Amino acid sequence: MKFTASLLAASLTSTVDAFSLKAAANERAGTELFARQPIMAGNWKMNPSTEADALNLANGFVALLHEMEDTCAMDDVEGCTEVVLFPPFPFISKVKDVVGKAGIAVGSQQVYYEDKGAFTGSVSASMVKSVGCEYVLCGHSERRTLFSDDDVNINAKVKKTLEFGMKPILCIGETKEEFDLGITKEVCAMQVSKDLAGVSKEAMKNVVIAYEPVWAIGTGLVCDPDSANKVHQFIRSVLERMYDKEVAENIRIQYGGSVTPESVDGLMAMSDIDGCLVGGASLFADKFARIVNFKQLV
Repeated sequence: MKFTASLLAASLTSTVDAFSLKAAANERAGTELFARQPIMAGNWKMNPSTEADALNLANGFVALLHEMEDTCAMDDVEGCTEVVLFPPFPFISKVKDVVGKAGIAVGSQQVYYEDKGAFTGSVSASMVKSVGCEYVLCGHSERRTLFSDDDVNINAKVKKTLEFGMKPILCIGETKEEFDLGITKEVCAMQVSKDLAGVSKEAMKNVVIAYEPVWAIGTGLVCDPDSANKVHQFIRSVLERMYDKEVAENIRIQYGGSVTPESVDGLMAMSDIDGCLVGGASLFADKFARIVNFKQLV
């Protein structure tokens, strides 16, 4: 989607510091830093509490996008920042009705890898596809830890998402214990290798990776931009070994973990950070709008 004018109403300017993304896009066009289309995603998790609250949040966010042009394709890079929202299952369809008109995509926070059957509480890829989802989160740390999603299951979900013509955002990252042990790279390499097993080079065009150091999710701690960028570069080196340089250079890698309006500009100034997967801040329309409209620092 193309955002071309000041993001915020005048009453919120002092809070959110609006500016024109189109101007920023013109600055970055043709530069190596933004050869890949930026993608910002908001994961609402199990929030908000009611459908009415969800629609208020969606409408509030759209209202802050003061002027928009037509939705652009995923690979239509110049001048575009792709935006995706991940509401809870009951709210997906109605949230899509609100944000779809603004060129914002919706996604599912997870799917099961079977097509149908006696799997109480699960949803299939066909179900979320039918209500308009374009993306699916796969391997989020909360699914790994709280719901025991292992790499075999995550791999199956990635492939099922692709099978139904949607785009997986594969979440990877180390725990605090693993970080303290100095095995961040080993953990990320293992997760990428296992979770993308059997995914073809052609299919990788529709895959996004989100590096989320688990110790930074919901804690207020943020991996400093330079350190995060080095992990992103390492992930690309793993992908180059698995596939080739083309895949490694073209895949979009987001950073996630307590991203805020205050931290986003520094993160997005990094050469290998292509966007953010945002949790808590996406539940506030003004904060997420400011994150979507990150400032170009280079």
